[in-house]
Amino acid sequence: MSDEEHHFESKADAGASKTYPQQAGTIRKNGYIVIKGRPCKVVEVSTSKTGKHGHAKCHFVAIDIFNGKKLEDIVPSSHNCDVPHVNRTDYQLIDISEDGFVSLLTENGSTKDDLRLPTDDQLLTQIKEGFGEGKDLVVSVMSAMGEEQICAIKDIGPK
Repeated sequence: MSDEEHHFESKADAGASKTYPQQAGTIRKNGYIVIKGRPCKVVEVSTSKTGKHGHAKCHFVAIDIFNGKKLEDIVPSSHNCDVPHVNRTDYQLIDISEDGFVSLLTENGSTKDDLRLPTDDQLLTQIKEGFGEGKDLVVSVMSAMGEEQICAIKDIGPK
């Protein structure tokens, strides 16, 4: 036995995968799927029966949950697709900095300062106007595959 201390390089994630496999035939409308490496929400699914010995194929039309782009994919229904782990978390808005970052209050009382204001113009004006009027605002943050973005806003009354 040696008396040396061992130092290990710590990596940020705990080894949890950003996605999980799910059979293509079981993915439904309003579910999530990874298309071209992007997390997407499924808006349309159509299944086609193929010839004598072919596989039935699923045609997915989905919208990227972060940039709103429409993506399509065709997968045999017996094959596995990647499905992203999508989480929504609510934070209270504390401050908006000049460089476009927001300061948010987490459940445990610490602050989260690494999120940008959303690119959606309607949501952006709602946040800026509500904050300017001194309202208590709660923002919903959607996170998937290592990306985070503000996706909704709630007014919980005046300060």
